[in-house]
Amino acid sequence: MKGSAWLLVIICFGCTPKPMAPAVHISLINNGQSVRFRGLDYAIISEIDRDSASWQSLLPVYRMPADTELKSYQPAQPGRYVLKDSAIVFTPDTPFLKGRTYFMRYYQFGEGNTPLDYIRGRSRLGNVRYVDLVF
Repeated sequence: MKGSAWLLVIICFGCTPKPMAPAVHISLINNGQSVRFRGLDYAIISEIDRDSASWQSLLPVYRMPADTELKSYQPAQPGRYVLKDSAIVFTPDTPFLKGRTYFMRYYQFGEGNTPLDYIRGRSRLGNVRYVDLVF
């Protein structure tokens, strides 16, 4: 009886979902003049593409500051977002500088919003989870 109870507990804790890696993949194209974001659902990005002003708020690109603790205070790089072959291509107004590091802030709107996450203290109301993808 005790063995089956322990087996049930191990199965329950073993089946908890693990956090998934970001679905967005970044690659430099056009000799480092543009950045391509892949991995987003084509149906979703084609709907978002109708409102071109929303791309910078969803996939902002920033220049990495010397002090990495100041990443949240950087202004977003101005530029143009274009939908090409189920990928989003970002071309900045001013070219990327060779040797400089940039990052894209990928907001995870659907993750960590369960009531259990709020109870455990993993999420707070009004905060959106994000991952900084460096390139």
